[in-house]
Amino acid sequence: MNYELIGILITIIFQGLYIAFKIGHFEEKLNNLEKKQDKHNSIIERVFYLEESTKTAHKRIDEIKKYEIEF
Repeated sequence: MNYELIGILITIIFQGLYIAFKIGHFEEKLNNLEKKQDKHNSIIERVFYLEESTKTAHKRIDEIKKYEIEF
């Protein structure tokens, strides 16, 4: 066999392994970002429900104040 061909094959093998490593690292980072996004979305939902609850509480307080003023 020709030494150049062996060198090319070794280079291709190492490049393939390097690419596989990088893809695995990329997938790991992507999974971490997905977890962070899930936490963020959970917080957004919780804040939305809090805001709705606060609006309801303010309406009730206003009704109580109106009732107190009438009497």
